[in-house]
Amino acid sequence: MADHIVEYSTTGRPHPYHLVRPSIWPLIGAFAAMFLALGAVFFMHGVEIFGIKVGLKGFFIGLTCVLAVMFFWWKDIIFESVTERVHNPITEVGLRYGMALFISSEVMFFVAFFWAFFDASLFIQDAHEVLRMEYTHGAWPPPQITTIPAFELPFLMTMILLLSGCTVTWAHAAIVHGDQKNFIKALGLTVLLGAFFLCFQAYEYLHAHFSIKDGTYGSTFFMATGFHGFHVIIGTIFLFVCWLRAKKGHFTADKHFGFEAAAWYWHFVDVVWLFLFIAVYWWGGMIGTGDHEAARAALEAAGGGAGGH
Repeated sequence: MADHIVEYSTTGRPHPYHLVRPSIWPLIGAFAAMFLALGAVFFMHGVEIFGIKVGLKGFFIGLTCVLAVMFFWWKDIIFESVTERVHNPITEVGLRYGMALFISSEVMFFVAFFWAFFDASLFIQDAHEVLRMEYTHGAWPPPQITTIPAFELPFLMTMILLLSGCTVTWAHAAIVHGDQKNFIKALGLTVLLGAFFLCFQAYEYLHAHFSIKDGTYGSTFFMATGFHGFHVIIGTIFLFVCWLRAKKGHFTADKHFGFEAAAWYWHFVDVVWLFLFIAVYWWGGMIGTGDHEAARAALEAAGGGAGGH
């Protein structure tokens, strides 16, 4: 049972449940998301309003609205937790279920990209996929693609993420034992490692010999690793906010679910990267399927060459 119970109902009977007060943010958030989607659609279709081309202006206006809603809505949630102290153990059960379901939905999000990748790489000679056969020449990775060696920069990036998983676990162990100093230190190191990973991924993208336009390999590679990079950005920001909150003393040994949710998310990001490293970089980029010698010969006979651009 919670130590501090706030009565939000009109029954006059105290209870341990947090009945959220009416909030304007869900409604404003819906309109902000609509502006963001419309801005993106208007930009992609070159829509003009009163003779003025919308361009990226509409998209960035919508994005700014979404970010503003996120900031003020989460600010209210932090106020409920830290100041009003209404996030008691029973309330946290719902928060934990919510975060677990959110991560489950993210798992299925990445399943779609892995499905596309394995469909293209395992069924390279599908008689119903004529264009695929012309693209792969009967082998994966396609002979015209110069892949990124798995055990060079990607392996370093893997070590960075695995180390960040260790530091975020260190941070969790520290806060559980009430060690605020090591909690803040370990959390800060995790944020730095996340930033290092993103820098190396940007470097990898800039020096890759193929692009997202280079057929099935390029599109599946950049969609899967790119969205993972986006999730690393979100996770790094999540942990950075937790670090700022930790410096303000928002987390204690008994109340730290905000950080725990970020740690769950970060471990999810780590696991997805391990699958990407094994499936896309190592197997998909260095081993693959089919007769690679015959595929290279077929490519040369067709007048092509390795590279991707």
